[in-house]
Amino acid sequence: MTNTMPLAASKTHLVLIPSYNPGSKVFDTVRSAREQWNPVWVIVDGSTDGSEVQLKAMAAEDAGLRVVCLPSNQGKGAAVLHGIKMAEAEGFTHVLTMDSDGQHPANLIGRFMEESLKQPGAMILGQPIFDASAPNIRVQGRKISNWWANLETLWGGIGDSLFGFRIYPITPLIKVMRFQPWMRHFDFDPEAAVRLSWRGVKAVNIPAPVQYFTINEGGVSHFRYLRDNILLSWMYTRLFIGFVLRLPILIARRLFKS
Repeated sequence: MTNTMPLAASKTHLVLIPSYNPGSKVFDTVRSAREQWNPVWVIVDGSTDGSEVQLKAMAAEDAGLRVVCLPSNQGKGAAVLHGIKMAEAEGFTHVLTMDSDGQHPANLIGRFMEESLKQPGAMILGQPIFDASAPNIRVQGRKISNWWANLETLWGGIGDSLFGFRIYPITPLIKVMRFQPWMRHFDFDPEAAVRLSWRGVKAVNIPAPVQYFTINEGGVSHFRYLRDNILLSWMYTRLFIGFVLRLPILIARRLFKS
């Protein structure tokens, strides 16, 4: 890939794309991300669909793109953790995470990065705007997840707990994940938002459209309703215990802000 006007490489912020058997949409996703930002890293989480071959070929022609391949599938949270540890070691302070399947709006990368540069201590959370392509069961189900996330932070400002298009400050996220061995799979994003909020990381919400693709359009979904809802239920149970233990601190923090 060759940009007619190469983007200057950021030394603090990068785009991080965890990818597992993503289908053909991943290539457009990566190209779109690179058109908006430099650098972009793809963490191939043990894919078996051969997508890593073309991704590596793209990276060989583009200095702003890095592709890291994990030997086996470890889960979204594990892939992100691998990426942010590498990023921190190279001096980066923030990552914008986005899915590899084309659902997230690459054209808003710059807007999110700009807000993060203004408020480096905050996590910048995408608040999804759904169109008719969104499965109703997914839209309704996330309302439950969002209710729990807001309860467990005493309505600390998390607009959407599940939407993976967001910017994390790297250091506090690594500190959170270092002592939470469960944050390695699909439940990574909501737990990260809640636990960062407990640490006093402010949530800034920015509306962002999300698009769901059919199989005929190249859409791929690894979401399994029973498996992943059980995973989310176990996660919120863990978080509720932590919430009860932290409740005096959260109340005091809320009173102090008032």
